[in-house]
Amino acid sequence: MARWTVKPITAIPTVSDGRPEDPSWYPLQHALGIDTFGANLFVATQGGQTLVEDHDERESGQQELYVVLEGAVAFQLDGEEAHVGRGSAVAIADPSVRRSARALGEGTALLIIGAGPETFRSTWNPSHFSDIPRPE
Repeated sequence: MARWTVKPITAIPTVSDGRPEDPSWYPLQHALGIDTFGANLFVATQGGQTLVEDHDERESGQQELYVVLEGAVAFQLDGEEAHVGRGSAVAIADPSVRRSARALGEGTALLIIGAGPETFRSTWNPSHFSDIPRPE
């Protein structure tokens, strides 16, 4: 296995179940040989597409980070709707939060990164962030 990989997103084969109503799914973690966290990119081929099915992560304990790279996404977070545009992130720290996401337009690109608590240990020193407030 390669020690590092550089690959254009367009060179990564997409996963397809043959349904035209589904977005393009780029399985980044699989294609790039990552096995300590999940990483996927979903790109809407039409507006209104579901990018993230309704779910929670109670069973896995996984936290998830969603980053809108292009377009805008309508998230449902425990029954509340949040419209999130390009350059914004949504962090789900509590695995019990029910979440789903829908593209608001064609070409919307949503990067999703996730991992369970047992797989991640930050190498950053907490003092690096001493002046940065955390959400309550």
